[in-house]
Amino acid sequence: MKVLQINANVNFGSTGRITEDIGSILIENGHESFIAYGRGNPSSKSQLIKIGDFWDIYAHGLKTVLLDRHGFGSSYATKQLLLQVERIKPDLVGLHNLHGYYLNIEILFNYLKKLDIPVVWTLHDTWSFTGHCTFFDSVGCEKWKTTCSKCPKTRRYPSSYFMDQSRRNFEDKRRVFNHVNKLHFVTPSYWLSEKVRQSFLSTYPLNVIPNGVDLNVFQGISNSQIANHKSRYGISKSKRIILGVANIWDKRKGLGDFIKLRKFLGEAFHFVLIGLNPSQIQSLPSGILGIRRTDSVEELKRWYSSSDVFINPTYQDNFPTTNIEALACGTPVITYDTGGSPEAINPLTGIVVKKGDFEGLLSAIEKLLSKNKDQVKADCRVRAERLFNKNERYLDYLNLYESLVN
Repeated sequence: MKVLQINANVNFGSTGRITEDIGSILIENGHESFIAYGRGNPSSKSQLIKIGDFWDIYAHGLKTVLLDRHGFGSSYATKQLLLQVERIKPDLVGLHNLHGYYLNIEILFNYLKKLDIPVVWTLHDTWSFTGHCTFFDSVGCEKWKTTCSKCPKTRRYPSSYFMDQSRRNFEDKRRVFNHVNKLHFVTPSYWLSEKVRQSFLSTYPLNVIPNGVDLNVFQGISNSQIANHKSRYGISKSKRIILGVANIWDKRKGLGDFIKLRKFLGEAFHFVLIGLNPSQIQSLPSGILGIRRTDSVEELKRWYSSSDVFINPTYQDNFPTTNIEALACGTPVITYDTGGSPEAINPLTGIVVKKGDFEGLLSAIEKLLSKNKDQVKADCRVRAERLFNKNERYLDYLNLYESLVN
């Protein structure tokens, strides 16, 4: 079969890697894989189709900032994409992040309705059924259950600074997304599946398929390699490392919570935060090593493996891949009870803390460090192997695609 996936990017970031990995599984099993994308200059095993260009993204961004109509720009770029779809004649279309200033959802879904082939939409956030935001739990908003209006996150991504059209966006999305007959949803977490069931998308079939990681890449390293890695960054062999990783660090990812933790934990600990921008790195207090975002999985593996605890104090999330990357490297996880983040761990491999509970974070660190390190490391690896092997998880996609096509 021929499968066309659509995502904002390819082989970059969490959703881009997921899209690439699904394409690789398709190819390995004798199918044709095409990926249409909005930004970057990626390499891929799949056949790539670029949607639009810089000026199209810029114009779509202006429409979002000025008019709050994200997802309703990029008309010409989307029509050009559909000409490519006509040429390919896919048997199934797999959708991922449709937000990102590159696609017109109304033109796309009108076409998919006429095309009348299976469409599988993997939701990585909540944008599909809200009038504006990609996550609403950080502000406790539940307007999306009925009708969005007066959005409390208008100035958050996708930011609009002059208008609030959340009600119009909500009604348009409900109309546009609810007339494709062969639409099927996938969510990586049970948390998000429950939200979909409470939204205007509730009538469509839905599967939960957790994200996976490459267990041949993300795995523990030897004690001598850990010592060498610490030495490279001037970290004493005896110091405990507390690690945090994010694509973008801000209040929603718990940056302030990490800085507060640093003040309370003694000199026996060294903090490492990966994904910071230059100005954030310059403003860090002593005892925290800031590292810019890296796409080197080898570098990430060394940090995960060298750390004693991975902390994810996120205030909004779906099913963060960083949690399972840490587990695969044998590192226990502490996470806030946010979205589907707690679903990655069990009592043997981490601790869930109430969102914003600083005393709970301190207690969780102490509890994890009091356990037998070798046993915890083994338990983490076993859980990753049992549940989050990307080869098995993306075979779940292949099986779903084949069942819908056949």
